[in-house]
Amino acid sequence: MHNVSRRVVLGVLSALALPAMAQPWPSRPIRIVVAYPAGGVSDVVARALADRLAAQLGVAVVVDNKAGASGAIGVDAVAKAAPDGATLGFAAISPLALSPHLGKLPFDPARDVVPVASVMYSPVLLLATAATDAKDLPALLAQARARPGAVRWATSGPASLGHIMLEQLKAGAQVDITHVPYKGGGQQINDALGGQFEVLSVNTGPAVVQHVRAGKLRVLAVGAPARIDTLPGVPTLAELGYAPANLTSLFGMFAPAGTPAPVLERLNAEINTALAHPELRARLTGADNVPTGGSAADFARQIALESQNNARIVRTAGIKAQ
Repeated sequence: MHNVSRRVVLGVLSALALPAMAQPWPSRPIRIVVAYPAGGVSDVVARALADRLAAQLGVAVVVDNKAGASGAIGVDAVAKAAPDGATLGFAAISPLALSPHLGKLPFDPARDVVPVASVMYSPVLLLATAATDAKDLPALLAQARARPGAVRWATSGPASLGHIMLEQLKAGAQVDITHVPYKGGGQQINDALGGQFEVLSVNTGPAVVQHVRAGKLRVLAVGAPARIDTLPGVPTLAELGYAPANLTSLFGMFAPAGTPAPVLERLNAEINTALAHPELRARLTGADNVPTGGSAADFARQIALESQNNARIVRTAGIKAQ
């Protein structure tokens, strides 16, 4: 197993062996550091989850947005917080499973934070704009073969999951497609609606779902390992004949390393209870996200596996961060 991957698993297992806190938990408000800007899908989900946890735990649970560096700034804030159960982090696993393969981080993903529970995964969608009349992926690739470099594919930036989807398809289909990198998803969606490029690959979310339902964007494929319930007619990349891929952003809750085992266990149980609540599940599935949950150990293993896969993809495709 890759060193980063193995250390992630060992980190969470060692955290579970720490002694209990002397005082009951929770005894004061809890802060959830969200590693992304306010208003995005991850922020909306984190606030809904915070509300449920506050109701279950009987203390205030507040959200603190610390965005930047593809989530690394928020995770770093959690890594440097006191391990007393008063600070948690909500982020995709990419700062732990992808960023270490692209450059140095201000924290050690295996030693400084521990996974608490997975919350949801957000599939990467391949979307066509009004700039192309392609109704499916084979038609899009036919256009790319007929006019090398003419098809423009926008992503949220170098080394994003959307970029990985592009590089995998370019290699698998042996086509020349022009990469149009953005610094995030907001402007990318606006330019997509204006037909500034033919296709884009982004995580699903309320803004994307809104424009798909309005017919302004067309979904050609999903990056999930299986079709998603809210888009049953859209095939996966594997169904279309390309290498099976799990191009989904897995989001979860993390804590500073050293957080006592009883707190981690209680948090995991409370998060799983919250994810079973119909209102929270509806908030997630309404934007094509898939609720997950499960044990902390399972979450750690998922991060380790994703780290291994990302190391191979980054090496094979020559992906570099800017």
